[in-house]
Amino acid sequence: MKHDARPRPRVGKAVVALAAASLALAACSAQAGPSASGSAASDAPAGKKTVVVFAAASLKTSFTTLAEKLHGEHPELDLKFNFAGSQDLVAQIKAGAKADVVATADHATMGKLKDAGSLDGAAQNFASNTLTIAVPPANPAGITALSDLAKPGVKTVLCAVQVPCGAASHKVETAAGIDIRPVSEELAVTDVLGKVSSGEADAGLVYRTDVQGSKGKVKAVDFPQSSSAVNTYAAALVKNGPDSDGGKTFLAALTGEPGRTVLAEAGFGTP
Repeated sequence: MKHDARPRPRVGKAVVALAAASLALAACSAQAGPSASGSAASDAPAGKKTVVVFAAASLKTSFTTLAEKLHGEHPELDLKFNFAGSQDLVAQIKAGAKADVVATADHATMGKLKDAGSLDGAAQNFASNTLTIAVPPANPAGITALSDLAKPGVKTVLCAVQVPCGAASHKVETAAGIDIRPVSEELAVTDVLGKVSSGEADAGLVYRTDVQGSKGKVKAVDFPQSSSAVNTYAAALVKNGPDSDGGKTFLAALTGEPGRTVLAEAGFGTP
């Protein structure tokens, strides 16, 4: 099928302009200090070390939980998180935003940082995730299969193709031989989830972990083609990070037993 030839009116000029402005603002802000949004703690008290972690939006709950566990063993670390779509994180770091660790939802986005010379050492795989169909609890559109998302009248939301969840969505469409024409394409998987949980959409393709973490706001409809697009998450130290030693501590916890336990509880698979 000629998936790439389909018209894409759903990401309008205003959205693109807003995204570009947001990236520029985030890059400038990160040079002065990480965004407080989604952070595990407030500004570091005297004697503490601030460790800045840029992470894919789908990792928010797990990384916040890991930070809480890590605090008991390393109270000197003040972990601050910047959660966004993986492609946004790459753009921010390439624009000069400072981070100690970056964790992306696929290898392609991490590869862009490697090619740009932004990483301090090799990236490490730490988890995997697969897509599922998220629908409102009552499933008003009667979605039972991936092919239902391509039916006329079904309001489906997808991630934009440049986002890891969007690239995975494209793969499962190809595997199923269908062409989904979404009512909107979002720059983060959490935005897809939000539109489904609010009732703005009948369905959306998100990660299994997003549905599990929604606390009943949406329910999952699994489909066999999801196995054709398994995303492997990777994390790495960022070159010239503000606190590389603290970054190493967090990375060791993420790839070690504490991280494995937290990620498994959230529904992530092994890498």
